[in-house]
Amino acid sequence: MRIDYLTLFPEMFNILNHSIMKRSQDKGIVEINTVNFREYSNNKHNQVDDYPYGGGQGMVLKPEPIFNAMDSLDTTKNTRVILMCPQGKKFNQAKAEELAHSDHLVFICGHYEGYDERIRTELVTDEISLGDFVLTGGEYAAITMTDAIVRLIPDVLGNEVSHEDDSFSSGLLEHPQYTRPAEYRGMKVPEILLSGNHKLIDKWRHTESLKRTLERRPDLLDNYPLTEKDLIELEQLKNRINKG
Repeated sequence: MRIDYLTLFPEMFNILNHSIMKRSQDKGIVEINTVNFREYSNNKHNQVDDYPYGGGQGMVLKPEPIFNAMDSLDTTKNTRVILMCPQGKKFNQAKAEELAHSDHLVFICGHYEGYDERIRTELVTDEISLGDFVLTGGEYAAITMTDAIVRLIPDVLGNEVSHEDDSFSSGLLEHPQYTRPAEYRGMKVPEILLSGNHKLIDKWRHTESLKRTLERRPDLLDNYPLTEKDLIELEQLKNRINKG
């Protein structure tokens, strides 16, 4: 996968030269490139923003620097051009899994009040928001999304199935995890995890995932394919929670 970032602050992406992101680049799995679109401005002051037509607060990114920067990239009809925008669809695990199958991603990162609408209508394939809050710039959201996407690409993580039990990957929050020692400061690991009975362990983990999702993110259950056993178990869990 190749990832290009159109940004006014290329140095912000230095954080991607560490940990798993660095290893993915060292392995040749991912190629990362930053483009300072200020260099593609067509005026002597390298201005990339201007006042909005019709008046209003703030400044708007001009079309020329973004279009010119896009022209400099080797794109194809399959390139996904992502506009980091609070008006976009909210980013989630399903979108990360979808984008992980792409060969080329381009993130357009803004820093002003908005974008000239022609950027949105002519260049962009995906408008994405990280959440219902405001960030100083699109770079922060693009970096977070990149981490979520790249770790799903085969061979990036040491164990290809290591992400499958992550929260949101299955549709539920992840079950509790424990490691050695079996007892620490009087706190014991659940006996079932020490039993060696993997069928019972899997059942316990699924129940704990249901419970944790019910308590913390019940909205996720609306889209999860609940079985008849799950529905019975959830009803029992709700009764226990209500009883305190």
